[in-house]
Amino acid sequence: MALQDHFHPPLSLRRHWHAFHNAWATYIASDLNRLLPAGYFAEPHVQFGVEIDVAAFDETVVLQAPDEAGELPVWHPSAPTLTVPFPQATDTVEILLFQHVEGPVLVGAVELISPANKDRPSHCDAFVAKCETYLQQGAGLVIVDVVTARQANLHDALLARLAAVAPSGSEAGLYAVSYRTIKRDGQSRLDIWQETFAIGDALPTLPLWLRGALCLPVDLEAAYDRTCREHRIVTNGV
Repeated sequence: MALQDHFHPPLSLRRHWHAFHNAWATYIASDLNRLLPAGYFAEPHVQFGVEIDVAAFDETVVLQAPDEAGELPVWHPSAPTLTVPFPQATDTVEILLFQHVEGPVLVGAVELISPANKDRPSHCDAFVAKCETYLQQGAGLVIVDVVTARQANLHDALLARLAAVAPSGSEAGLYAVSYRTIKRDGQSRLDIWQETFAIGDALPTLPLWLRGALCLPVDLEAAYDRTCREHRIVTNGV
């Protein structure tokens, strides 16, 4: 199913964006749960106007867990399209309050960018800060931007915040990006896999690097196609 414009007529008049993206997040989580080994699970977290994301958790606090056959899932992504220095936070002054209840540990997240994430500088900053927190904690991250109703490149904003990388100058382009924090030759690095696309294109498959070096494919196209079918959306119309 070719990517369609969910934010302009005719599709925006015939289908609710919130319902579609809710379902898309659910199907991405469902696909990940079929791939995750025992002890891990993925679940969608939807809060419209703020965020739509899919989080992967480790319930056992074991960084690499085999499946029922005793094997780790094997999927080999391509080489990153960019690697930049990643100065991880070391000096911190804070007060933390904890409840002594065992629970799942976040190891990865997939963020489906919403129009609200891009509609004003404060919302852009909040999204970028959240993504930075995930990466500083060592969680893998994928962000996906199919929003055509707002122009802002949150990937550029994140890179500028993390590594002082100059912006690409592209605000309107649609993209999906995967991030992995890694130590290489004694230095902290941020590996990046970026794919750009346009309305009418197929969506890419990106690696989701979970904390502990476990890597899973996020097949955005398969989940998008399923969501379109379930919502009775066909190419170039409804």
